[in-house]
Amino acid sequence: MSEDKATPIENKAEGIMDEGVGRLKDAAGGLTGNMGMQAEGKVDQLAGMARQEFADLYEEGEGKVERAVTFVRERPLFSLGIAAALGTIVGLIFMPRRKG
Repeated sequence: MSEDKATPIENKAEGIMDEGVGRLKDAAGGLTGNMGMQAEGKVDQLAGMARQEFADLYEEGEGKVERAVTFVRERPLFSLGIAAALGTIVGLIFMPRRKG
């Protein structure tokens, strides 16, 4: 279980590092007039920020899944009723209707 928890933390840390390296490249490219390095720095910054956002979303989603599993374990019959009702509604919406 601790291995699962380490992944979002590691991703977030790597994202922070990527963003920092990107900022350094951007600044160095700006100082030296190297537009390629500056552009590469901006890409690294965006990649780092995206990695951090992904880690946050993963943690948030993981919490919601845990809550759903707990709900189903505590109320199995109610959960089955909800699933059956939703299945019926989806079936009525997407099944072709017979004329006749």
